[in-house]
Amino acid sequence: MGDQADWMSQLCPRLWDVPLHHLSIPGSHDTMTYCLNRKSPISRACSWILHLLGRVVPFITGPVVMKWSVTQTLDVTQQLDAGVRYLDLRIAHAPGGSARNLCFVHMMYTKVLVEVNFEGMTQEQHDYLVGCIMNIFGDLLCPSGEVPSLGQLWAREQQVIVSYEDEATVSRYDQLWPAIPYWWGNAVKTDVLLQFLETMKGHGRPDGLFVAGINITENLCYVLLHPVDSLEETTRRSLPLMTKWVCAQQPGQSPHCTNIIAGDFVGADGFVSEVISLNRKLLSP
Repeated sequence: MGDQADWMSQLCPRLWDVPLHHLSIPGSHDTMTYCLNRKSPISRACSWILHLLGRVVPFITGPVVMKWSVTQTLDVTQQLDAGVRYLDLRIAHAPGGSARNLCFVHMMYTKVLVEVNFEGMTQEQHDYLVGCIMNIFGDLLCPSGEVPSLGQLWAREQQVIVSYEDEATVSRYDQLWPAIPYWWGNAVKTDVLLQFLETMKGHGRPDGLFVAGINITENLCYVLLHPVDSLEETTRRSLPLMTKWVCAQQPGQSPHCTNIIAGDFVGADGFVSEVISLNRKLLSP
């Protein structure tokens, strides 16, 4: 496949006219969690039990929660260079901060502020965030509408599609796309997760862009019963089954086809290249 940083331009030219929702695209789940550290505040969306433990035994709770909150070790640039083209950004307003003190979140708040699933945000804060996005990307943004092909994006000199989960905000800005459906299995066992994804495929794919998430999800009980384990170790143990599932997928427009496949720890051997390689199936007779 060559250099994965430029894999889209290296696709067979026959695929440049295929709409993005019919291609196989690698993505990262909870893209920004590489920013977390042991002193990161626990999200207010988490269980009150975690908050209590965080106050009583912070020197234990912080490290344990962080091990189950971090889903990526590569930063954004490294993920893009690895070939990832779908970024999952959860943005929150951290309690106690200024109105524009927005940060990334997954069980814990990052210390990285957002200068560009929302938690605790007002409409004014949504408008501020959208303004930052438009100032940063400008004409590179692809307005909402029919899902484009790579060729169409290149012809228009557009590079970014922003899917935004707040419907009221989306209705006010042509530059925002509605939320992209994310198939989330909410399972800590790999076989249960993959069965969920197969069940969703059986119901038929959405009409536009959508994500199949091959990310393990723990619950509080599991975390407390496995304090020496971590999400990364659990994910790596699940890789053989996940890899087998990924390799069996088919991009395209039929009801059982997949589109974006997002995972944790996308730097793990083979994940991105396996998702990209699925596009070769579109060239088969």
